[in-house]
This record gives sequence, C-alpha cells and structure tokens, in this order.
Amino acid sequence: MVSSASPVPAPPASDAERGVWGGLAAAAGVALAMTWLWGFTVDDALITCRMAAHLARGVGYRFNVGGPVVDAVTPLGFAHLLAPFAAGGPLAALVAAKWLGAVAVAVAAFILGRRISPRTSAAYGGALLLCLSATAPVAAWAVSGMETGVVTLLAVLALGQGWLADGAAALAAAWRPELAPWCCCVRLGMRLHGGASLARALPGPALVLGAVALVGVVRAVAFGRAAPLSVFAKPSDLAHGANYALFALVQTGLPMLCVAPFSLRRGAPVARVVALGGLAHFTALMLAGGDWMSLYRLAVPVLPSFVLGAAELWRVAPRWASWLRVVLAGAMSVYLAAAVGPVARGVGADRARLIEAARAPLAGAKVVASPDVGWVGAVGDFTVVDLAGVADETVAMLPGGHTSKRIDKSFLSRRNVDAIVLLAYPPHDELAREIDRRASLTTTAESLDIVARLPIAGGRQYYVVLRKP
Repeated sequence: MVSSASPVPAPPASDAERGVWGGLAAAAGVALAMTWLWGFTVDDALITCRMAAHLARGVGYRFNVGGPVVDAVTPLGFAHLLAPFAAGGPLAALVAAKWLGAVAVAVAAFILGRRISPRTSAAYGGALLLCLSATAPVAAWAVSGMETGVVTLLAVLALGQGWLADGAAALAAAWRPELAPWCCCVRLGMRLHGGASLARALPGPALVLGAVALVGVVRAVAFGRAAPLSVFAKPSDLAHGANYALFALVQTGLPMLCVAPFSLRRGAPVARVVALGGLAHFTALMLAGGDWMSLYRLAVPVLPSFVLGAAELWRVAPRWASWLRVVLAGAMSVYLAAAVGPVARGVGADRARLIEAARAPLAGAKVVASPDVGWVGAVGDFTVVDLAGVADETVAMLPGGHTSKRIDKSFLSRRNVDAIVLLAYPPHDELAREIDRRASLTTTAESLDIVARLPIAGGRQYYVVLRKP
C-alpha cells in the first residue's frame, strides 16, 4: 500500500553547516583569483628572498656575502621563515613565499566566509564573497612573495575574541608598523563588544603597542635605528600619502561596504569597530606617505574586515542600501582587476626572462650597481650595490628619493663597481633618463660601455647593462 502523505521537508541547515559551506566557498573564490594572478610579484620580494638564501647558506642576515648585516626587510623574521626553503637560492625562496602567502589568504578567506554566512542571507553572503574574490589587490599580494598574505591572515584573526586575537593583532603590527592604529582600534572595540569593561579591554591595544615597541628595540640594538631602513630609503610626504589613501579607499572597493553612517548608528557594533578601524588605518597610510608599489599593498590586510562589517550591517540596514553598496564595491573591484590584472599577472614571467637574459652580460662581474636590486641579486652571487638604498644603509641615508639618491662622484669607485644595470624608457636616451637623475654618476657611467639591452613589459621599457671595457 502506497502512502499518500507528503514528503517530509529537509531540515534547514544549521548555522555551523552554513558557516562551513560559506568558508569553503570563500576559500575557493579567492583561490581562483590567486591562480589567475599567480604571476604577480615585485622586486622587493626578491630582496627578502636573497636575504633568506644567505641565511640558508649560513652567511648571516646580509644582502651581500661578506657585506654588513643590514635591515633590508621590514617584517623582521620573514626572511628567517623562508630560509628553510631557500637552499636553492632566491628564486626557490620566492616560490615558497608565494605558496605561504596563498595558503594564508585561503585560510583567512575560509575563516571570514565561515563567520559571515550565518549573519546574512545566502544571496547577500554570496555577493560579499564574490566582492572579496574579485578584489585584485588581495589575491595579487597574497602570491607576490611578500609578507602581505601572512599579515592578512593575522588581521582576520584579530577580528575575533580572546588572547589569540590579541596576539594576532600584535604580530600583524610588529611586522607592519602602519597597522598599529588599526590593530589597537580593532582589539579595543572587539573586547568592548565582547562585554569587557574598559579596564579589561585595554590589555589588547597595550599588547599591540608593546609588540611594536619591542621590534623597535630589537632594531635599535641590531641595526642602530628603531625605524625600518625602508623609512629612510623611500621617504615620502603627506601629499603623496593623502593621494594614496584616497585612491586605495575608493579603488579597492571593499571599504565602500561599510560607508553607512545612518545604519551604523542603529546598532551593528562589529561594523562600527570595522569602520572606525578602517578610518584609523587609512589615516595612518596618509600620514605614513603611502607606498610606491602598485595595487595598494598597505591597504590589503584590512580589506577583508569590511566584508565582515557589511555582513553585520545587513541586519540593521535597509536591504536596498546593502545591495547598492555591494554593487558599487563589486563594480570597483572588477574595474581595478580588469584594468591592472592582465599586466600584473605577467610580471613574474617577465622578471624570470629578465633574470635569464642578464646572466650572460653580467657573467664575471664582481660588483654590480642598480636601483632595482631584487631581480639583479637573483642573477648571480656577485656583490650588489643598491642605488635606491633599501639594502644599503649608506645610500639610504643620503638625500633624495629612492629613485634619485644623491650619490657623490667617488661612490662607485670606492665600491669597486664594474657593472651598472639601469632602467630606460624608450625613445629617450637610456643613459640620460636614469643617470641624469644621479648626475654625480655621469662621469663614471661614461667610462662604461653598454653591453646589453634587456627588454621588459613587452618591449615598452628595457634595462641597459653597462660594463667596464
């Protein structure tokens, strides 16, 4: 006998189950974006990797074998983290650094997706995760070979409760000092949101400030200065910082998710913490003078926090306003990815070709000078003189920006430089473009011969290699 009873509907998924699926979806989306942008990297990543390779060889925390101990890496300890994978040289360390950053950001995305899925509708939660996946700076810097991916994971962990979150915030600020205001705001706010009194909430920010101070003391003892060498090598100004912070705020897209002043008043305490933390961070970026690298590297660690804030705003904001914000944020993220993604994803392959092409013209060189020492240092074991000062304390303290240090006429002679590698911009004269900005190098450069032109960026630019006759 066949029963006429209606089938029993499946029970709704629990919050825990929705969280797991949301986390997996977030990790998968970010993984796809990182796969697309896997080729992205920057010259500074190879500076860290050269330091890691020297640690692996047992020659110490040095950019050049036999050279001085130098503060060439802002996040102290990152080169040591890569050293076990650097026995094969800087390029091997770069591969390890890319995987480390990718895994860290995938874990961060999983944590974030797990938290936001139970807070929103399935459609809106999915839209937020799509915005995160489409944000090119997050994916690109995760696989750049820099520390940004690991710091992003620490920043996501800092949005939790308890001493684990305090410790994650402290580590993030210790590695990236400009994150200290954000970390202090977030830890104070999250502790207060968790029901702690002001007195019991203050240890969170205190731990953050203590970690920053401790790193400063270590730097002062080891290198003679509490601030990272990059602060002196790459001086900036308030105007550049304001421009950087403004464009980062708009073009990365995700901060728009929490631009909801009226809804923030109604409740959403976590969203308020995220919004105030974001305001503190972008103000810090402005005061710090921003950054010279593309895709807003210094803004990346805090970007996922806006997704969490938007998920909580969903509960108190008008639905049309939430959807409008997510559409605007998504559109800006897609625009930035379309504008710079195709170029960014080809950087790594371009650098690899450049390194191979430079091996022959630099064969036999003992001391090579260049303002772009990351890839040059990956060519061979010769001594590299950093004309930008990131890995050379003497140059870093000279007047001028990191592309225009005022080097005196005898500098290259004192360093026994026998080769120079400079970036040129056709159709301008390859010597005039770079060497005229270092006018004191002209007499030395004129005694060298151009032995190779190495094209990059599809031939739009090229490096010139000069050697002694």
